Amino acid sequence: MYVYIVVNRRFDDKIRVCYTKNEFVDRVDQIQHNIIREALRITGIESGIDIVYSADIPLSSAGIGLASSSAMAVGVLNALYAYKGMRVSADELARQACEIEIARLGNPIGIQDQYAVSHGGFKQYKFWADGSVTAVPVCREGQRLKKLKENLMLFYTGITRVSSEILKEQDEMIFNNMPILDRMVEMTEKARDILEEDSTTQWGNMLDAAWNLKKQLAGKISTPAIEEMYLTAKRAGALGGKILGAGGGGFLLVYVPVEKQGAVRKAMMSYKQVSFAFEPEGSRIIFMEENRR
Repeated sequence: MYVYIVVNRRFDDKIRVCYTKNEFVDRVDQIQHNIIREALRITGIESGIDIVYSADIPLSSAGIGLASSSAMAVGVLNALYAYKGMRVSADELARQACEIEIARLGNPIGIQDQYAVSHGGFKQYKFWADGSVTAVPVCREGQRLKKLKENLMLFYTGITRVSSEILKEQDEMIFNNMPILDRMVEMTEKARDILEEDSTTQWGNMLDAAWNLKKQLAGKISTPAIEEMYLTAKRAGALGGKILGAGGGGFLLVYVPVEKQGAVRKAMMSYKQVSFAFEPEGSRIIFMEENRR
């Protein structure tokens, strides 16, 4: 699933930003869309530009745990730099997207989404105390990733939520939750090794353990409705799963052996199943007219 950004030079000096609204302004500081406004400021573009975006899942569906705001920030920066004839590294796109979302807009979020959508691929990310980030490819063997993908199903809970409320509680509890967080970090090492060993069934069981740990980080990560949905999937044959993003709603990812997927699909008929794939490249320019600049 993707966010698509289209950038084009205008004949006049106006700025048009088109999404669920159509903004038509004279100056960058008049733009209401905060991410696009700050991306224009960072890239130094002041006038004469059209920016249009759309998405496979509407970005108006806020709070669904698919990193849509970070995909927007990274994608707009990438497109604007390409418009200027510049190529910027994935690390730099992620860093600047973090600056927009966290430093400039004050959103209480982490930095994993920005790096994931910038880099793409199946990677293990490590975030160091000095602010540096490393991204190490995991399971380069295509058949293993194909096998993992075949055993994953994604369902929409039908619930949206304000992630900042959940993340604020997590932040306030972070020191009390350190033992849980340490265990979750340790699990990433084991999960990486399991994939390298081609034992995806264990990976499914680890999702269940990780979800039970995650629910302890804040009170609103899970709800009775989410618990019922999760248990329905497990009773039908799912080994484990988790709510994506901060929790509280959005999408439920579950690991289901192929032979059990029919039963799970039937049991989960009241929820919308969504197709997805692993993106190997991250944010990229898919078309550019070199002579339009």
